[in-house]
Amino acid sequence: MSQKREFEEGKGRIEGGSSEDKRRRFKSVVQEVMRLQTVKHFLEPVLEPLIRKVVKEEVELALGKHLAGIKWICEKETHPLESRNLQLKFLNNLSLPVFTSARIEGDEGQAIRVGLIDPSTGQIFSSGPASSAKLEVFVVEGDFNSVSDWTDEDIRNNIVREREGKKPLLNGNVFAVLNDGIGVMDEISFTDNSSWTRSRKFRLGVRIVDQFDYVKIREAITESFVVRDHRGELYKKHHPPSLFDEVWRLEKIGKDGAFHRRLNLSNINNVKDFLTHFHLNSSKLRQVLGTGMSSKMWEITLDHARSCVLDSSVHVYQAPGFQKKTAVVFNVVAQVLGLLVDFQYIPAEKLSEIEKALILSVYIFDLVSLLHTLRFT
Repeated sequence: MSQKREFEEGKGRIEGGSSEDKRRRFKSVVQEVMRLQTVKHFLEPVLEPLIRKVVKEEVELALGKHLAGIKWICEKETHPLESRNLQLKFLNNLSLPVFTSARIEGDEGQAIRVGLIDPSTGQIFSSGPASSAKLEVFVVEGDFNSVSDWTDEDIRNNIVREREGKKPLLNGNVFAVLNDGIGVMDEISFTDNSSWTRSRKFRLGVRIVDQFDYVKIREAITESFVVRDHRGELYKKHHPPSLFDEVWRLEKIGKDGAFHRRLNLSNINNVKDFLTHFHLNSSKLRQVLGTGMSSKMWEITLDHARSCVLDSSVHVYQAPGFQKKTAVVFNVVAQVLGLLVDFQYIPAEKLSEIEKALILSVYIFDLVSLLHTLRFT
């Protein structure tokens, strides 16, 4: 019972205190609302435009970024990045003929050079990742159409592989790297001849190994050429010939053939002998070769012999029929360069026809002595 009374008394106190508290809280709330209304009355005209402006700017900025992103995506889908077209090109020609096991060379014995070309300018493309790309050399059928535009499939269908049981068709380093758009293909050789292919000829091709986004690089293809077995090099004609090459190295004179035997019988064994006899007595040299050599063949052989590089040495010959102070000046193959008269030099182009005929007659008359002089110089 006592506990019940205590509970009821406490309840009464709480309820009595609660009413007073409610009045105080109500009064406080009314006062706070009045203050807020006062602040709103004074600040609203100032804050509202400012808040509106800030909100507007933020919304426009966010909306602009969103629209720009949508526009970029649309442009990327409808207008992809433009691709660049480049092409590889051989910068020098192959040195022909080509033999198996022999180094494939360019003009004048130089290494083969390949350039990365920009077709729009015709210049070497020397910047960007593509200008230092990795290259690969491959072999193509000789009848491949390298004039028209070809596809990757065209290239694949015309690549020549080694014969069954044979070594890879190309020996050496078939890979190279472009340096500022130029690559050097060195120390490459064929291991097999081209006689077994459908065209009996090969072409060399070079392509890019690396891949680049938005860059298409066309392969380089050489002209067709024949590859002969290395043993054929033993009979190879030299261009140009040297003075001491055997005479059969000249065009139209086959080794151990009829012309070769005829020349040997006349003691004409090398290119120097051939040119010497030509300058001394061309008609006699023509007779030595016989009627089997046509005029056209003769011109081809003679042009080849004349392409020989001569040394700069000169000789002075004083024949018995000349005056004491007169001598003939000639080069190493008996070609008259001029006349020495009283220690004054007269070049051949300034000599009269009579003087030239006199020199020629003396040359022929004293041929044995002159040939002996030339043979041992």
